[in-house]
Amino acid sequence: MKISIRRSRRAAVAVALGSVLALTATACGDDGSGAGGDKGEEGSGKGEIVFWDNNGGVRTDIWKEIIADFEKANPDIKVEYVGIASTEYQSKVDTAIQGGGLPDVGGVGAAMAAGFAAQNALEPLDDRLSKSSLNGKLNESMIESLKSAGGGDSLYSIPTSANNGVLYYRTDLFKKAGLDEPTTWDKFYEAADKLTNTRKNEFGYTIRGGAGSIAQALDAMYGQSGITSFWDASGEKTTVNDPKNVEALEKYAALYKKVTPAADLNNDFTKMVAQWDSGTIGMLNHNLGSYQDHVKALGVEKFRGIPQPIGAGGKRVQVSNPVDGLGLFKSSKNKEAAWKFIEFATSHEENSKFNKSAGQVPANSDAAKDAWISEAEPTKLAAAALSDGSTTIVQLPYYLPDWNTVSKSENEPNFQKVLLGDMSAKEFLDTLAEQLNTAQAEWKEQNG
Repeated sequence: MKISIRRSRRAAVAVALGSVLALTATACGDDGSGAGGDKGEEGSGKGEIVFWDNNGGVRTDIWKEIIADFEKANPDIKVEYVGIASTEYQSKVDTAIQGGGLPDVGGVGAAMAAGFAAQNALEPLDDRLSKSSLNGKLNESMIESLKSAGGGDSLYSIPTSANNGVLYYRTDLFKKAGLDEPTTWDKFYEAADKLTNTRKNEFGYTIRGGAGSIAQALDAMYGQSGITSFWDASGEKTTVNDPKNVEALEKYAALYKKVTPAADLNNDFTKMVAQWDSGTIGMLNHNLGSYQDHVKALGVEKFRGIPQPIGAGGKRVQVSNPVDGLGLFKSSKNKEAAWKFIEFATSHEENSKFNKSAGQVPANSDAAKDAWISEAEPTKLAAAALSDGSTTIVQLPYYLPDWNTVSKSENEPNFQKVLLGDMSAKEFLDTLAEQLNTAQAEWKEQNG
């Protein structure tokens, strides 16, 4: 009952906030195609469309290059680019859904798809994709991730890239210690232990105990247990507290302070990455996004970035890889031109260009074979792992309205208690499971 009351309070706050945002947006004027729920129009396929970049500043230059290419190939269409910082993007879209001013096209990653779709703001894209030259050309696991994130029935975003999880390790330290690369969980734990000498401030691993810790912990759990679904066969009970996952988390959490720095308790990814780059720590779990930081700090000779370790069953299992994509807002008055832009941006050449700049795995399967990927080894290996059948993705329930709250503010402090030994792994996972099962039941009730 506690969870339902908490959700009701959040819902009331959200409605009140939505009303305020709607008034604010109306006062500021309409700078796009409309509000959530507007049916929009197919349009002439010509004229101007508005594109909102969900990582403005970081990706502005490459998007402007892609837009220039598009306008050259489609001289009767003009694209207005609006770059929005990733930290502000979701709230800006939510404001526009309530009060008007939505763009024609916008970035829609896995974590946002359900929220936007639930507000009736996104156009289902399954039919358009089936009739497109892109059909059969996009990475199936990325499509599945975005479909699952949106609730499972429709595709609301065309994937552009995946920012896959990577295990970075210091090749110089491994060679000195006579260790094999950590391709399996057994080798991972062996290396973590052997590379640790606390008296010399040398550690085998850095564990994420601060913001963002739950996703990394889930990755380690499912990777070791080999469980391949977030829900049981009924679809009503989560597998997070399965005995195999409990055992896996116990082993993983026991690394803290034994083979990791004490500072890890509060470290988010920024501090963790900086600590690894400047110290003598053997291994780090992060994603492709930090690769260039490691190159600058260590050079390419002192480290490698490989896919997550393989479990005892000989299979690699990982939780949802962060997939980004492009969505078509339902209120667009020129859906034909907007879809042309999405098709163009995810075509072989443009998708390759974008991901080379971003250092991520291309969604376009032809782009994933391009030569530049071989030059960025972690991207090459991640792309192969997603397409060669060696990896099973456990889809996280991004579609649950409570997912972000449950997986962040409500349980990150509890995970810190597990690391400190103040809470057992079983108690932590049972608490998480109870919250998730309640959220799943409420979601099913509301969605038939």
